[in-house]
Amino acid sequence: MSDKEHRVLRLGLLGSGVVGSGVVNVLSRNQDEIRRRTGRTLKIVRIGTREVEKARQDFGDAYQYTTELDEITTAPDVDVVIELIGGTTRAREVILSAIAAGKHVVTANKALLAEHGTEIFAAARAKGVIVAFEAAIAGGIPIVKALREGLSANRIQWVAGIINGTTNYILSEMREKGVDFQSALKDAQALGYAEADPTFDIEGVDAAHKITLICSLAFGVPVQFHKAYIEGISQLETADIAYAEKLGYRVKLLGIAKAAEKGIELRVHPTLVPISRLIANVHGAMNAVVVQGDAVGATLYYGKGAGSEPTASAVIADLVDIARMETADPAHQVPYLAFMSDALSNTPILPMEEVVTSYYLRLRVADEAGVLAQVTRILADQAISIDAVIQRESDEVSDANENQTDLMILTHETTERAMNQAIALIESLPSVFGVRRIRKEELQ
Repeated sequence: MSDKEHRVLRLGLLGSGVVGSGVVNVLSRNQDEIRRRTGRTLKIVRIGTREVEKARQDFGDAYQYTTELDEITTAPDVDVVIELIGGTTRAREVILSAIAAGKHVVTANKALLAEHGTEIFAAARAKGVIVAFEAAIAGGIPIVKALREGLSANRIQWVAGIINGTTNYILSEMREKGVDFQSALKDAQALGYAEADPTFDIEGVDAAHKITLICSLAFGVPVQFHKAYIEGISQLETADIAYAEKLGYRVKLLGIAKAAEKGIELRVHPTLVPISRLIANVHGAMNAVVVQGDAVGATLYYGKGAGSEPTASAVIADLVDIARMETADPAHQVPYLAFMSDALSNTPILPMEEVVTSYYLRLRVADEAGVLAQVTRILADQAISIDAVIQRESDEVSDANENQTDLMILTHETTERAMNQAIALIESLPSVFGVRRIRKEELQ
């Protein structure tokens, strides 16, 4: 009998790097457990890699190796293609090739799906195959399955996540050790948490790819990465993290997707979160996602968002799902984006200027009478209500310029448009030398 008749799910692995190695190792180690769960054997038969000899040394001779990825996407003895090569050009080509050949696909490629997901999912629907991507969003945290299945009875109200371990590690170091951004980044690179070119991480692009996919899963809208607001952490100063702590907040880079009256908010930016919230106490390179549903309330998903075996755990979980659902009629398989394809909503993604949130402002001002009155008058003219005003105490920060001081203002909710206008007017005051704005979320 053939492998297929023996209920073997035959796998073609594209990429033998960190995650690919994890898939080989975990699948080999836990094969008996996986067979007990699925009634099937998950077997890697082909591996596509640029480093064939190294892969052969690492994994042995049980697999067919090739540098030609298209050999795997079209091979008749492959049922599922696992794409772990990264990037958005070649990866798109091989995934579309696999789909065209009738193969199911598992991918950890968040950038690809955030930018080309609409095309890929449409091709998969037309061919009746599965595209699974649990590993693309939060490594080992099963947030896709939670949104797509576990919370399917709920109307999701908002999702907020720490979904980039590099930035969370840097912010944790800045808070705990009082070091500046550049020093914390160098530490992260030395430990392997940050790439040599960390731009995608520190500027929020990686988190934006992930929250874009989460947004589609939560609200049943098409993938729209180009509409996400993205702001990273490279301009944050240690002083703001210290002031936030004194005010009862932690600074986290959050990906936020929220249902609002006029549409959906889709944004990534540094955010003040109350210390009392569980997500504010997620430290180091760990990830966490909070989902607020109308029936269940808030649920928290916490764990390792990257790494060889945590990501492999999610890849293999997708393989298990495919093993269970492969023979189901495509109309009865779990939809890729949690909602039936003909029921996706055209609810708009709101421009950032229409987003409503509250704010922390730090103003560098002349240490003289009347400055606060000028600032509060501008805020009042923009209908921005003040929650609290705190002036830096003289012993908090050493300062070469004794004629200047820091003024911290917490506001109630207002629109980004109103705050932009207020900040422009405040910065025009001769007694103001700079304004730092960080958005604030209570996450109640």
